Amino acid sequence: MNDVSRSNPPQKTILPVARPGYPFIAAAVFITAVFALFGLGTLTLLGLFVTLFICYFFRDPERVIADRHQAVVSPADGKVISAGRWNDTGFFDGECNRISIFMSVFNVHVNRIPHEGKVNKICYVPGKFFSAYSDKASKKNEHNAVFLKTTDGKKICVVQVAGLIARRIVCRIQENDHVVRGERFGMIRFGSRLDVYLPIETKLHVAAGAKVKAGASVLGYLR
Repeated sequence: MNDVSRSNPPQKTILPVARPGYPFIAAAVFITAVFALFGLGTLTLLGLFVTLFICYFFRDPERVIADRHQAVVSPADGKVISAGRWNDTGFFDGECNRISIFMSVFNVHVNRIPHEGKVNKICYVPGKFFSAYSDKASKKNEHNAVFLKTTDGKKICVVQVAGLIARRIVCRIQENDHVVRGERFGMIRFGSRLDVYLPIETKLHVAAGAKVKAGASVLGYLR
């Protein structure tokens, strides 16, 4: 059995940029052009730098998806800030495993589905904007919870959590959608974290401090 696959066909674009970034890039290009027309050299250079950074932030590279049996892949690029048993949660019935991934502004921010299955429910909750490193961010910050059920009946919950800078969560899937491992499903603009809740019997493959990539890194294996 192959250990890798592609969840989405390659994007036919010269510059692989996530669609939610288009308005920001267009606005930055327009403002930079205005500065250039008025001969404002310093502001033009600043505008050019900001435009390039926005393009960099919204980059959406192709990924080869880990395709191992029962593998749960990372839904985000970033650093694992916690991984282990968790009890105090409104996202899972009973004790579970929780993996929290922090995304800095330098990480790719496109989010991907961790395991194939059906979207049972999506719950968006507006909230505050505590630091994404804080545990209270999981419940009190703006967040969007995606509840999945695998073909084997296992339950998984992926929660997009807005951070100090982020003010907009993007989720492009809907309830009752059938999704595949590594499929793009959204992003969080300008920073934050993702929490993944897995059954307690899941064999975790990462620990705090690990660097992970969406779709390519395996977080654990369902049992």
